[in-house]
Amino acid sequence: MQLHSTGELHLTPLHGILQLRPSFSYLDKADAKHREREAANEAGDSSQDEAEEDVKQITVRFSRPESEQARQRRVQSYEFLQKKHAEEPWVHLHYYGVKDSRSEHERQYLLCQGSSGVENTELVKSPSEYLMMLMPPSPEEEKDKPVAPSNVLSMAQLRTLPLADQIKVLMKNVKVMPFANLMSLLGPSVDSVAVLRGIQKVAMLVQGNWVVKSDILYPKDSSSPHSGMPAEVLCRGRDFVMWKFTQSRWVVRKEVAAVTKLCAEDVKDFLEHMAVVRINKGWEFLLPYDLEFIKKHPDVVQRQHMLWSGIQAKLEKVYNLVKETMPKKPDGQSGPAGLVSGEQRVQTAKTKAQQNHAFLERELQRRKEQMRAATVLPSVQIKEEPLSEEEADGEELEAEEEEPMDTAPSSCLSTKLANGLPAGRAVGGDSLNGHPIPGCASNPVAQELKAFVEATFQRQFVLTLSELKRLFNLHLAGLPPGHTLFSGISDRMLQDTVLAAGCKQILVPFPPQTAASPDEQKVFALWESGDMSDQHRQVLLEIFSKNYRVRRNMIQSRLTQECGEELSKQEVDKVLKDCCVSYGGMWYLKGTVQS
Repeated sequence: MQLHSTGELHLTPLHGILQLRPSFSYLDKADAKHREREAANEAGDSSQDEAEEDVKQITVRFSRPESEQARQRRVQSYEFLQKKHAEEPWVHLHYYGVKDSRSEHERQYLLCQGSSGVENTELVKSPSEYLMMLMPPSPEEEKDKPVAPSNVLSMAQLRTLPLADQIKVLMKNVKVMPFANLMSLLGPSVDSVAVLRGIQKVAMLVQGNWVVKSDILYPKDSSSPHSGMPAEVLCRGRDFVMWKFTQSRWVVRKEVAAVTKLCAEDVKDFLEHMAVVRINKGWEFLLPYDLEFIKKHPDVVQRQHMLWSGIQAKLEKVYNLVKETMPKKPDGQSGPAGLVSGEQRVQTAKTKAQQNHAFLERELQRRKEQMRAATVLPSVQIKEEPLSEEEADGEELEAEEEEPMDTAPSSCLSTKLANGLPAGRAVGGDSLNGHPIPGCASNPVAQELKAFVEATFQRQFVLTLSELKRLFNLHLAGLPPGHTLFSGISDRMLQDTVLAAGCKQILVPFPPQTAASPDEQKVFALWESGDMSDQHRQVLLEIFSKNYRVRRNMIQSRLTQECGEELSKQEVDKVLKDCCVSYGGMWYLKGTVQS
């Protein structure tokens, strides 16, 4: 430590200490010589008168061999150490005074030579690192400590390892990491090019992030703690999961288990390494897409793409996957062979429903040609259908089916729907099954009817034709006299408008002895409303296209199977409330229950 005249404090690290030990052995030698001279003088005066001493007998003794323990005691004794110090050679030095120019020159090395006191400072260590520098562990302690414990990661100990080992230990513990986070952990002094070379040896690029390789987590001689599967099978299954995430943000656990033939616990371990579960959707990749790394390192991205192409070819061969099930483009299908995801199941249900309505579509095309020549009648009389007991029970069970308007018969309702009115005499609409009719795009009757149908199905997702006609009559009762809807609406036009509004007809298999009328057996449902429950409702409607009544446990089991994840009780209750009514412990579509 040096205090400069300008008030600056300069700290200089000490790399070694030279101890100057005083030695006074020359004084001991002088005392010994003085005593010898005095003894010689005294002996010379007294020996002149004495006779010569008698000859004495001398006994010769041979020393015994020294044991190892005796030698160690002798070496550690103070007398031996003093002898060693005395034998140490002298080092001759030249002394320079305090005011000498050479002393002044050496003293300048104690002051910082830079213009700023914060440049090149060594005081950047943490307290624990500084303590480790002051008191480094002994070699014996270093051997006893694990190099990289699996459960505890010491950054101070990590930085003592080579760069490749640092990257490997970090990726093995973290599993998934962006490149920017890895650089921040390694420190600002580490070369990013060297890190890029090292990370590609222990990790693979997935959505711009680095995921540790499977053989790092599952070494050659290891096995699964859950199923006992060897490391080779585990690595292959985990590579399949990683590859799936290179194609999509989402993965369904059951699809992975079906392809890899691994137990659910092993597949869950794979997914937990790199993804997080989302209710009703599946497993989403843990980190967002790192577009910045992709743009900054296109050469690394291209190299990783080639590696994934090789892995894909190997997976196709091992799992016998079809090319169409393993797309190379982002917009392709991502499901494995023989499996379909929840979205694909919904698409399949849509296709099946379209096939079931092939006859109806042909009929609508024929009606479309007829309606081009349709004429508007001045007035049409239709019969009014009374409320059935089943509909009354349904209104008691489902409070949302109640209408805010007055539902009593109105004497002013002079114009009603005509059942069985030929399509050729019906009023033309602005669209038929979603296709505009030439010259009728501005028809106010069709626009008003479509607005009523869309608003009604947004409130009640499932309606029979009989119930829809009843609600339409109530709607007419609330309109002022002379409204455009009083011009006359046929059953066919009403059904066409329902289909054009995005609804589907559900072919419910009514029992042979049913007492339901033909209009009560025509069930329509809103297929897509734009909320999160569309997929659940579509699965439910598909169930009722094959079953007249269903138990709740069967519905819940089918929803869980089709959606890939178990639905909560609140979600199942919402879907059932939207589309169904309960009667006698069974569930029916709204309007189809028979007492």
